[in-house]
Amino acid sequence: MSGQLKEYTHEELAGQPIGAWTAEVARRVIGAIREQLAVEELTQPHWWTLNHAAGGPGKWTRATLTARLEKYDDLGIGFDGVYDDLVARGWLTEDAATGAMALTEAGEAGRTRARERLAPVLQKTHEGVDPADFVTTVNVLRRMVANLGGDGNLPA
Repeated sequence: MSGQLKEYTHEELAGQPIGAWTAEVARRVIGAIREQLAVEELTQPHWWTLNHAAGGPGKWTRATLTARLEKYDDLGIGFDGVYDDLVARGWLTEDAATGAMALTEAGEAGRTRARERLAPVLQKTHEGVDPADFVTTVNVLRRMVANLGGDGNLPA
């Protein structure tokens, strides 16, 4: 169903399975993101790498970034192949002495193109959602993660 949502009572909604709804949202959001990244011949691990390298030039090595991101890699593609691909494209460099990674101008241009492709996905995802409701939802999900033994803090 797209567009207009059927109205339910508070009691009907309170009894809904949170796991089913969060899984459905994840499938749809991740699917839309992956579809747009694929146009640029990128995977989510490529995207994560580009953003981390851009946000912390010289901070990340293969080992430290892999340790940070591997828990999110549901594709099982492995990060060394991603790093190798980005280096081969000329988008990422690695310091020979320290292994520290940094984006090149071409890498930043690719990251910018990908971000522009993802903007409509994010806009569509947030359509009709009050920003305060979004914040409340994220806080509720963080609490649920923490309640189940996870880290409810923002990713570093």
